[in-house]
Amino acid sequence: MRNAPLRHRLAALFNIRREEAVPVLLAVFFFFCILTALMVLRPARDALGMQRGIETVRWLFIGTALVTLLANPLFGWLVSRFRRLRFIAVTYLFFAATLVGFHLLLVFAPDAIGTTSGQVFYVWFSVFNLFATMLFWALMADRFSLEQSKRFFALIAVGGTLGAIFGPWLAAVLAQSLGTSALLLVSAGFLMLALCAAWAVARSQAGKDAPDARSCVSHDAPHDRASAAYVVIGGSAWQGLRAVFRSPYLLGIAGYVIIMAIMATLLYFTRLQMVAALGEDMDQRTAIFARIDLITQVATLLLQAVIAGRLMKRLGVHVTLILLPLTVALGFIGLAIAGTLAALIVFEAAFRAIQRALTRPARETLYTVVSREDKYKSKAFIDTFGYRGGDVAGAQLEGALGRLGMGLAGLASLAIPLALAWAALGLWLGRTQQRIDAGRESSFSPAPQAVPDLLSTTMRQR
Repeated sequence: MRNAPLRHRLAALFNIRREEAVPVLLAVFFFFCILTALMVLRPARDALGMQRGIETVRWLFIGTALVTLLANPLFGWLVSRFRRLRFIAVTYLFFAATLVGFHLLLVFAPDAIGTTSGQVFYVWFSVFNLFATMLFWALMADRFSLEQSKRFFALIAVGGTLGAIFGPWLAAVLAQSLGTSALLLVSAGFLMLALCAAWAVARSQAGKDAPDARSCVSHDAPHDRASAAYVVIGGSAWQGLRAVFRSPYLLGIAGYVIIMAIMATLLYFTRLQMVAALGEDMDQRTAIFARIDLITQVATLLLQAVIAGRLMKRLGVHVTLILLPLTVALGFIGLAIAGTLAALIVFEAAFRAIQRALTRPARETLYTVVSREDKYKSKAFIDTFGYRGGDVAGAQLEGALGRLGMGLAGLASLAIPLALAWAALGLWLGRTQQRIDAGRESSFSPAPQAVPDLLSTTMRQR
């Protein structure tokens, strides 16, 4: 092994076969571009969102949820009417065009930029964030099989972490020399690179031997996923929403996402409250937020590069899905006991690292066993409105607890039972995925007597 070429040693380290290397690297680059495009703009989003205080952010969460709900039928219509590559291109081109529009507004009408327009940008960015990442993972679930997803979805997520590190660094470097408005064009440029990568991933041959869940009722040959880039999915624009409420499995995924969003929001507003209590100095707040983000990104990168892929492969999706709920339960217990900013930083770093390195890739594997229509339509509803609905619920819960005068102990008394229910749901989802996949494999296995019967029939005809 010591004398093996570097590419072979890397393939062995990350559990990737030689023919899978190019599609996986393309997917890593794709996610890198998406997260760079998003993270270049996030500092501006956060600064604009807090202009009128924390209470305003809660209302911005509601506005984001409403806009997301309105956007879902339009996205469902695109999925129903256009080929996969085309509706992916339309979505990314739309967001790139709006970035150019915001840039022109900043350059030619800077006086028009105020609190209201800043809040519009906050909501728009939040919707952009959800749809951009949702489309990426939908394409990944469509291109790769369940077995492949367990091996390298965590590695693909490394590309996103690198983009999340590179984006803020690039923003800090370019903001002073080129101005904040130029960052919008930089983000649009990376979005175009992401679109090129999406085209390359969709055209690649990885996962072509994995069957499409929609065709599992037949005994035909496995569907070639590369050719699916030119197939119109069809159906209704509201099909994804209806499918979620008809399928216990999809409804379970939606419940898992909603609870995760509630927990993330409770933690987010706890951080805002603690940092706000330190004073109103903007530089101090920025430094604290940057320190938390740095610790989180480094921990995430270590988990993704070294542990995540092998952990999911060995322990299974069901065990991986319960790691974050258990972390949340323990984290809120520790936060209620310690009650310090240092404890919060450790908790949030652990939460974000496990969420991005382990939970997100594991959750995305859940979609590898559903139909192509559900991969895009139902996933769009779950990952956008479901997530934002959880944000709204979490923000209102945190606000209600604050108005009742309940501190961290009251927050923990709510979060811990919810985390345990979340863990049980994750365990059920992983087990259900195994049963669905086992059913798919058996439906594609030919009957044992099929070949002998065919041979004997041929002999009789002769």
